[in-house]
Amino acid sequence: MKIQPLIVNFTPTGMVPTKEMTPHVPIFVHEIVEQVHEACELGITLVHLHARSETNGRPTWEAAVYGRIFEGIRRHCPDLVLCASLSGRDFNEFEKRSEVLSLYPDMGSLTLSSLNFPGQASVNAPDMIRQLAEAMLEKGVHPEMEVFDLGMLHYGRYLIQKGVLKPPFYVNIITGNIAGIQADMGELGMALHLLPPHTYWALGGIGRQQLPAAAMAIANGGGVRIGLEDNIYWDTHRQHLATNIGLLRRVHQLAELFERKVMTPSEFGALGFYNSQRSK
Repeated sequence: MKIQPLIVNFTPTGMVPTKEMTPHVPIFVHEIVEQVHEACELGITLVHLHARSETNGRPTWEAAVYGRIFEGIRRHCPDLVLCASLSGRDFNEFEKRSEVLSLYPDMGSLTLSSLNFPGQASVNAPDMIRQLAEAMLEKGVHPEMEVFDLGMLHYGRYLIQKGVLKPPFYVNIITGNIAGIQADMGELGMALHLLPPHTYWALGGIGRQQLPAAAMAIANGGGVRIGLEDNIYWDTHRQHLATNIGLLRRVHQLAELFERKVMTPSEFGALGFYNSQRSK
């Protein structure tokens, strides 16, 4: 059986980690660009980006900030597949969530339902999901489908049947949220069973489940989502803070054990995940 190269989805920032939580999280534009550049040299396939305000470090939707991040990354890593967050966790107006699409990223995140985090809800109403999917289609942006529970997979298949989502398909299965899928082989098996045909998938884990999720994905032919967005600790006892590059190096070590080379950005882009309008 041919072993598929390992998709490595690098998630350096997110919406939650702050400098008070860990000094290693990149928040400012130059920090994000520098860490993505270092990660690209080590070996990643795509990067999942969140922008932060340069004044207060809070998440921002503003295309002006994303634009500086995109420009800096493309200067150093022109082939890297760029995915912008369209999250509704901190803001849920369509105009804000879709503003970054004006920059023609290769991909945009699309959470396939509402969900509860331990202290906060992420609201994704059906009409919002459709609007974002249609706006991405218009801009040549490929959805990075975010799945936290099995119901989201069912809804994704429904949107495919309705023609709202079109191939190629890419799905992040994210484990570890208290109200969702856990890093358990039985639950992973059911999730994989529900994936649309010919879907490229990666597994991520929140907190303590990040390392088990990475190991499960690598051993079972999937890709890996890795970075401080999901987990700021190196160890399961939460005694030592991690760095993005440290987490990424560990994924490379696991990949070597299973003889899985990292898929290059150009290989992933050639599968249909580059934005055809990315030169705009």
